[in-house]
Amino acid sequence: MFDSEMAARVSGQGFFAALDQSGGSTPGALRLYGIPDDAYHGEAEMFALIHEMRMRVMTAPAFTGSKVVGAILFERTMDATAAGKPIPSYLWQDRGVVPFLKVDKGLAVEANGVRLMKPISDLEPLLVRAAALGVFGTKMRSVITLPDRDGIASVVRQQFDIALQIASHGLMPIVEPEILIGSPDKRRAEAILLEELTTALDAIPAGTPVMLKLTLPDVPDLFAPLTVHPRVARVLALSGGYSRAEACRRLAANHGVIASFSRALIEDLTASMSDAEFDAALTKAIDEIYTASVEKA
Repeated sequence: MFDSEMAARVSGQGFFAALDQSGGSTPGALRLYGIPDDAYHGEAEMFALIHEMRMRVMTAPAFTGSKVVGAILFERTMDATAAGKPIPSYLWQDRGVVPFLKVDKGLAVEANGVRLMKPISDLEPLLVRAAALGVFGTKMRSVITLPDRDGIASVVRQQFDIALQIASHGLMPIVEPEILIGSPDKRRAEAILLEELTTALDAIPAGTPVMLKLTLPDVPDLFAPLTVHPRVARVLALSGGYSRAEACRRLAANHGVIASFSRALIEDLTASMSDAEFDAALTKAIDEIYTASVEKA
């Protein structure tokens, strides 16, 4: 059973902050933050630096539930503390932000134009631990490069099989089949994905809602039917490498869709900023993403 207060909050106005960079995406996030590759040695130092950045974001004055309804966390972030509390508790109790957890372990090699998720061998104990820490839901990511129907169908099938397992623990699954913005036929891939998602949603049991996190489509409102599907709690959009300005422009043209941005949220933040400069830049980013999430063209 979902926490009713958290469920009400994630259905309200605002957007999600994706603070779940993993091993593959962390070096790029640190470069964007002004920390070059030669500033750290090894995975432990790398994750320590990205954790410092995440903590700076989560504890900033502007990072509250008034505009940020949810935050997606990396596992190591979930296990850390802030103000003497586990971070999921801190986010919800002190900031009014609903905590989610990234559960996938990265991507398999490409086949049929897609990259499925690697096996998640520790999923069951991870879900138990997340629920005990007060996490509301989870997120898992696959990647689609080409408009190959068999490949896209395999992505959706894997995502929904695991989503049902997650839902059995009383957690809200976010299904993220990302279409790369550099796909050579992005529109066709998006059309196939819409068909496959609709089929999968129609097949899951009533009373088993999921969230979807999708690449901003080339055709505005392409995914509008999913926003009103009875099995869909929310449709989120990832920025996917678009600049914040471009991501917000596209987001504002897609009704019923809110942001779940990572790169576009932190693109103007740097480690060298003073606290005042950092807070001003984050406030500006939050305001722009919030506006595109709630005010549609």
